[in-house]
Amino acid sequence: MTSETIDFIMTKLISEKMNIPYAQQSISQADIDAVIEVLNSKFLTQGPMVPAFENFISSYVGSDHAVAFNSATSALHVACLALGVTSGDIVWTSPNTFVASSNCALYCGADVDFVDIDPLTYNLSSDRLEEKLILAKKSGRLPKVVIPVHFCGQPCDMRAICRLSKIYGFRIIEDASHAIGAEYESQKIGIGKFSDITIFSFHPVKIITSAEGGMAVTNDKNIASKLRLLRSHGITNSPHEMHSRPKDEIWNYQQIDLGFNYRMSDIHAALGLKQIERIEQFLDRRRSIALRYDKELQGLPITLPFQISAGLSSYHLYPIRLHLDEIKKTQKEVWAALHSAGILVNLLYIPVYLQPYYEALGFKRGYCPEAESYYRETISIPMFPGLTDFQQGRVIEQIREVLLF
Repeated sequence: MTSETIDFIMTKLISEKMNIPYAQQSISQADIDAVIEVLNSKFLTQGPMVPAFENFISSYVGSDHAVAFNSATSALHVACLALGVTSGDIVWTSPNTFVASSNCALYCGADVDFVDIDPLTYNLSSDRLEEKLILAKKSGRLPKVVIPVHFCGQPCDMRAICRLSKIYGFRIIEDASHAIGAEYESQKIGIGKFSDITIFSFHPVKIITSAEGGMAVTNDKNIASKLRLLRSHGITNSPHEMHSRPKDEIWNYQQIDLGFNYRMSDIHAALGLKQIERIEQFLDRRRSIALRYDKELQGLPITLPFQISAGLSSYHLYPIRLHLDEIKKTQKEVWAALHSAGILVNLLYIPVYLQPYYEALGFKRGYCPEAESYYRETISIPMFPGLTDFQQGRVIEQIREVLLF
């Protein structure tokens, strides 16, 4: 290896170490040991770790049932199916979300529509929802399901959305992929007071991680049974669910529905179970980081995240909204300048209906003006428990420099 090659490698390593990502998992030795223990056990999947993880989550959020999946996307898909979403139905959600929040309805053969966001919280607006429902009732095209998304971990206006569900007859799936540990009206998101099903994500950038994974929680035992059935091929070995067959034949399992291979493995569950033990530590650190940002970014030409009085955010993200009429740079120039300085900000989210696939379905620019304004003006800055005070100081310093000079 030449000296030039060594210099190149060292420069690259130093550069990568200096970069500060917008999000990152926090893995301890205890997490690693938990995974190794499963690898050395008899069960890599369909063993004891998944129900243990489910029970812990259920107890933590206060739900009656928890059903683990290999991803939150899978959980959203099966949640829609469990509520009877099918061809001819329509599902509404927020445009300010990851595509999975709407794709899950398309997987069921249903149509999708979007409700514009609140300009303060960036969540699905309950006012816009009510306006849209009034028009939909007149046209005979009410939604089967509405999927509010707790963006950044900030709870939606669930009391208002639930009130509207009673009037207009739709079911509710809370997409809480960002929001495990968040609270609404002093209760954990997932307790199910205002919805049928709540979905959590355990992707590495989320509040806790199982590497990949998701969880559906509900208080309805029939929904829970359907979720469990559909996540595992539609197969059951429960005698009271199985169809009668000749007594001289062995039927130790039966497929009674068309399901999927959406199970979480014991390896992933072990990591998730160990991570959830530290969730309050993770949440405290995220909220501490947010408080420092709130204080030290005040006075800059940006809008800081707004927090509703009824909620306690889990701060999955910390988006700042640029006052583009007050600074000398475009959003893209701010993005590029921060990346050049090693601050790897992100843009979450591009309105779902602007994606090429959705444009092909007929959606056009201008459909949800608030979501599009948010997209054009916002960047998400680093927010994760492992962000050190020194790193956060560097983020703040670079944001000041980019915006003011």
